[in-house]
Amino acid sequence: MLNGFLGIDVGSVSTNLVVIDDQGQVVEKLYLRTRGQPIKTIKDGLEYMQQRLEGKVDIMAAGSTGSARNLTGVIVGADVIKNEITAHAVAVSKEIPDAQTIIEIGGQDSKIIILRNGVVTDFAMNTVCAAGTGSFLDQQASRLGIPIEEFGELALRAENPVRIAGRCSVFAESDMIHKQQLGHNLEDIVAGLCEALVRNYLNNVGKGKEILEPIVFQGGVAANKGIRAAFEKALGKRVIIPEHFEVMGALGVAYLARNSYEKTGQSKFKGWDTAKLSFRAKSFECSGCPNLCEVINIYQEEKLLARWGGRCGKWEYLVS
Repeated sequence: MLNGFLGIDVGSVSTNLVVIDDQGQVVEKLYLRTRGQPIKTIKDGLEYMQQRLEGKVDIMAAGSTGSARNLTGVIVGADVIKNEITAHAVAVSKEIPDAQTIIEIGGQDSKIIILRNGVVTDFAMNTVCAAGTGSFLDQQASRLGIPIEEFGELALRAENPVRIAGRCSVFAESDMIHKQQLGHNLEDIVAGLCEALVRNYLNNVGKGKEILEPIVFQGGVAANKGIRAAFEKALGKRVIIPEHFEVMGALGVAYLARNSYEKTGQSKFKGWDTAKLSFRAKSFECSGCPNLCEVINIYQEEKLLARWGGRCGKWEYLVS
């Protein structure tokens, strides 16, 4: 039986699971839509992995990342809980050791990570405006009646991409409609939307950053060939898309879980049957001071597993 190491990345749009072996090779990976239900999606992911791997792979350790990394860590018994910047940087450093720039664009946020000699020296994130994220493309594809899977291929067929205002998703949509009314063809409009997203990203997330090669592009949006072409056009440089571009955060914490196990020989991972347990979250507002913190309780069945959300530490609680 193989020794395996599990990485889970739970974000606002997608939940990704990766299992690697002792040599760091990907044994299994899974991309799911979170759909506002992180607990259910984590359990669904564990159940899928159990069906695929039980009896073949023994999970020795687990790690979690993403915006719901603490919640994930409590549910599965993660040995490593790390932020997305660290997780993505670790994955890229393993897959493309000489990488100096990471462009990561997901459904609801985007980030840039600057690496020098394998060390993160700078980063920036955009979580405010949708115009530089995958949801922007989803919205416009829906408006145009195009499956998002066909968006990139259409963009590559453009002969004269139109310039579309990309500083805001609302302005971009109205500008796109105006270009349609003027009679521009679909391919040129789609390519213009790709270039608008890239322009927004470089003017906001990438502003002031020294973007050096090798440049790695990852996240769900990296599947869009039109965006990759738009980045290469804007930067005048080659952009690399790694093999596991859509699950790099999960891959990074899987590597970190392996490192943790190699050091300690122990793990807190609760096993695949965690998917069969009942978990729930319940919140309350603390009135102890003017901050009025919203405190979250996480329960397994009726047992309190963890509590967080307060600023002062009064309510912090985690079952060891």
